[in-house]
Amino acid sequence: MGLVRPILLKRLNNEIENLNRYLNLNLDNIPEDVVFPITLSICLTNTPARVSRCEETKIHGFDLTISDEYPFERPRVMWKTKIFHPNIMMPEDGGQVCLRILEYWSFGSNLISFVIGIENLLIHPNCSNPYGTESCVAAARWYSANKPKFSAEINYGGSDA
Repeated sequence: MGLVRPILLKRLNNEIENLNRYLNLNLDNIPEDVVFPITLSICLTNTPARVSRCEETKIHGFDLTISDEYPFERPRVMWKTKIFHPNIMMPEDGGQVCLRILEYWSFGSNLISFVIGIENLLIHPNCSNPYGTESCVAAARWYSANKPKFSAEINYGGSDA
């Protein structure tokens, strides 16, 4: 059993207001007579991620589906745009997203933390735990082989004596 409907709608509208501020959106409030489930279609821009071994994009789309059991039931996520990532399935493979925030979803979780988690996942894929699809396994191999490489040097003192 979820929240009483007026409280659920108040919470969702507060979270949508926060999404509007964070993502610079203009989503309307959810009306009192809404029929659940509701789906938020989100387009994330300016966050780089690969769509193939050779191509990168900064435009990503996914749907968040929210039931009337929210926040006791986590939102469902469906990735909509092409992606080459170990933890996000291509849309044709199911579009599922493997994100810790979903694993540990609780009453205190919210949509903003979820969207921030998606941003972080795009930038920092978890290559040690890919989905079993061909594209996710290939992405894990590629990301593991192409990690950023660092070199460093420390100079002490300031003289070359």
